[in-house]
Amino acid sequence: MRGKTLEDYLDSPDGAGKVLAHARRLLQLERLYRDIAPAHLSGMSRLANYQSGTVLIHAGNGAAAAKLRQLTPTLIDGFARRGVDCHGVKIRVRGSAVEPGNALPRRKTLKPLSAQAFRALGGLRDALPDSELRQALDRLIRRSPVSPAG
Repeated sequence: MRGKTLEDYLDSPDGAGKVLAHARRLLQLERLYRDIAPAHLSGMSRLANYQSGTVLIHAGNGAAAAKLRQLTPTLIDGFARRGVDCHGVKIRVRGSAVEPGNALPRRKTLKPLSAQAFRALGGLRDALPDSELRQALDRLIRRSPVSPAG
């Protein structure tokens, strides 16, 4: 009697085949979602799941979620026109849904070094041999809003 191969388990109806089929379906639905949703919103969200005719979308922030909720009828209609049995869309806010290129830029806030910290870091830098750590400390000191006289 021959043992089961990995393919046997993956292809069996009670094995990982169901999971793989669902994953393939989600990839297909994600592509459709990218076509249906406006580009500025699809970049700030992603299709997370599909179950019993309901699509779950994770939005990167509350503003994107609010806009997507307004577009729910359009999204349902878009999926239906593409042959997907979709009668509902749920929107959840998840920060991880934002694509790296679409993240809002964060403002840099430079925290000033105290004169004592500035001197201590300078002394440490001068005591170190030429290394990446010394170069990093040198950059920190040069970029610091505190001057050596401060």
